[in-house]
This record gives sequence, structure tokens and C-alpha cells, in this order.
Amino acid sequence: MDQVIVPQASLIAGAAQADITPKVGTYHRMWGAALHERSTGVHRPLSAAALWLQPRTEAGGVKDAVLLLALDHCILEKHESDALREAAARATGLTPEQIHVSLSHTHAAGMMTRSRADLPGGDLIGPYLDALAVTIGRIAGEAKSQARPAALLAGYGRCDMAAQRDYFDVQSEKYVCGFNPHAAAEDTVLVARVTADDDGALIATLVNYACHPTTLAWQNTLISPDYIGALRETVEAKYPAPCLFLQGASGDLGPKEGFVGDVAVADRNGRQLGYAALEALEALPQPAAKFVYSGAVISGATLGTWKYEPLAAAESAPLGTFRHRISTIAVDYRPDMPTPDELQQERDEWEAEEAKAKAAGDELRMRDAHARVERMDRRLLRAKSLPPGKTYPYSFSVFRTGGVLWIAAPGELYQLLQREIRRRFPSQAVFVATITDDWQPGYFPETSAYGLGIYQETVAVVAPGSLETLVERFAA
Repeated sequence: MDQVIVPQASLIAGAAQADITPKVGTYHRMWGAALHERSTGVHRPLSAAALWLQPRTEAGGVKDAVLLLALDHCILEKHESDALREAAARATGLTPEQIHVSLSHTHAAGMMTRSRADLPGGDLIGPYLDALAVTIGRIAGEAKSQARPAALLAGYGRCDMAAQRDYFDVQSEKYVCGFNPHAAAEDTVLVARVTADDDGALIATLVNYACHPTTLAWQNTLISPDYIGALRETVEAKYPAPCLFLQGASGDLGPKEGFVGDVAVADRNGRQLGYAALEALEALPQPAAKFVYSGAVISGATLGTWKYEPLAAAESAPLGTFRHRISTIAVDYRPDMPTPDELQQERDEWEAEEAKAKAAGDELRMRDAHARVERMDRRLLRAKSLPPGKTYPYSFSVFRTGGVLWIAAPGELYQLLQREIRRRFPSQAVFVATITDDWQPGYFPETSAYGLGIYQETVAVVAPGSLETLVERFAA
């Protein structure tokens, strides 16, 4: 008899949420083309949410639990992510390795690195990050204290808000980073609903989607979670519990309409994704049930009928599966990677060009040169923090809860990884959370992107074939 069982898990879960919006006036300049330094206001608040997941078997407990932390930030340096994990560990009794800090990657949150303390508003970054760690510890403890037996159900939907963003500009005869109407884009929305066993109360929802939060760009001076703010508002209006957003493999994906200063566009993008998430959430059945073909009924036509039935004991047992592992693999650096000294020389040349343009009163040339300086500063930051040698020690986590597979991966991975992993595990719901626990080593383009001059490829430090290697290791 045919039947359909939605991917689900039986576990112990709790959630908590907090506002983590920086003070207005904090250093905000994320885009090289921006002309402002400090934020001038708040579009929507930034949010942090914690989700505690624990096996419900007697053999499993806190020692096997996993804590997911979803934050509205673009990038954090490794030591800052580690500080958040350590704060959460102190509050919960977990080890830092059991905790995953996943960033939404909104480019409108501000550049939160202490190295910019000497810039306008940069003096507020350090105190903000210190306070952020305290907040993370608090909500981590709250999520643990509120944990109770629960069911997690997951399902897929579709949303075409995201677009492939490697576009060939025929006039300049080079690739630019923007909407490419001729290439396929991953449109999968993966959602989950977590509810308590005893009374069915909603604990949390999750939305996993791959799209750079780059609706708002250099024209925007407001602190914002980008499209994720309206997404969260839309979902939480119907499902009043913390909504965790996990950024998917979006290295080559961005919103069709983006790089604007109009917050209304970001809200529209977020609502579009929010409605798609709601559709998928509404389609989820009750926990511990299966949809079973129940036979033919003669009417005006011969009808095939289906109904929900409780899972059999043998079908329910695997839902309590709970496994978590951390792996580290050596990823080759690209052989043509420039040295920090070479990057510094190029940066100094662009800074000199910026000074010349400023003296000449050429605002456009000054803006472009400053953008180049900003790009080189980020490449230098990455280059100086990379481990020495010919390979990068890439650590990632894969864990399973019942019929749900989770991948927590640092860096910015191309959509190929997400598509391929889900293709290989069709019977499971596969969450792919990138920019998790670290933003290094940056981009992982697919091999075919190398040599084209695409921005993501030119700044990538890993060798061609690295993404495909990750696919094989994640799937192992």
C-alpha cells in the first residue's frame, strides 16, 4: 500500500529570541561604493534566535545536545563566533563544538569587526560585540530551560525570489555580480515546525533558503536584516514563535531585484519568501502520522482515496535518531593566490588613486577607488588570518535528527552543493546552513566558474574542485 511520511524527528526542543540591533551611529559601511560611515537609523531590528535540540532517549542527554544560533549579521571574525559559542556553552553546560552560530549574511547589519574601531562609529563595535555575547548566553540558557519533548516536521516549498547572479556584461566584456535571467537558480524553501508533544504548543519555525541578503546596498544607511526581517514578520504573524532563518548555499545567488536603497523592496522580497514559507508550513501534517492510500471508491468516477494514519511502532522508532559529528578536511589553496604583501601593494595603489580623485574633485572616481580599497582590505583580512601552508583545514558539522539531515558549513558555497546533496538524499529533509561558525575561507565557486573573472572567483582562496570535494565529503 502506497504511503507518504513527511521527514520528521522526535526529540527535546526549546527556543528563545532577542533583539540584537546595534546603536544608531555605529560604523555601518559594508559596501565599498557607500558614501556614509555611520548608520542613520533602523529599518527593522536585527534578531538572534536559539534552538535547543536534544535526544529524548535515556542514553542521550545534554552531552549529545545541539544548539543552533541564528543571527542577523553579515560576517563575524572567527574569534568573535568562538566567543559567542563559549558564552552559550557557559550558559548551557554544552561544549563549544555542540553549538553552531549561523549568520543570515545581511549586508545591511554593518561591518562588525574590531579592526575598524578607528573609523567613525567604530568605537561602538567592541562594546556591541561584548554585549552580544552576553545576550547570546542569555537566550541559549532560556532555550535550554524551556526545552521539552517535541516533534519537528520539515517540508519543501518553492520561491523564485533568488536569481543566479553571475551575469556577463557585453559592453564591458566581463562578468558582473547581478541578476542573470539566462541561468537556473535554486528555488527550494525548506521549512520546519517544532511543536510540544503534550499540548501541541508551537516552539519554533525554521526557514532555510539560499539567497544573498543584498537587496539593500550602498545607498542604504539604515541598520536592517534585509529581506529576512519581513520574512520573519510574515511567518511569526501566523506562527507566533521564534522563526530561525538559515542561509543556504547562496554563493552565486542573490535577489532578482537588489542593490537598491529602498527598504520597501527588501520588505517585498521578504514577504514573497514569507508567503512561500507559510505555504510549505501549512502543508505539514500532524506529527507521527503517515498519508496512506486507502482504496478506490465508486462515485461519478472511480476515486482513489488517501487518509492519515498513526505511524506504526517500527516507523516511529527511527524518528528518535540523533547523531552529531564534526569533521575536518584539508582543502587546497589555489596556486595563484596572491601573498599579503602583494595585496597590500595593490591596496596602497588604490588608496593613492582615491587621494588623487579627491584632490581633483572627481567624486565618481573617488567612490570607485574607495570601493577597490575596501575590497583589498577584506582580502587582506582574509589572507592574514588564513592558516599557513598549502591547504586550509576546513571544519564542518553534519547531524541527523530522525528523518532530517543538517549541514553546518563555514564559508559561502555555490548552489551546486545544496542541489546535489538534496538530490542524493531524496527521502530526507536536508538543511544546509552556510556562513556557520566562520565566514572563512570565503567563497567556494564551482569549478566551471574559475577563470571567468567573476568577483566570487577572483577573491576565492580555495582551488578549483574544492566545492565538488565538499559535496563528496558531506554526502559520505
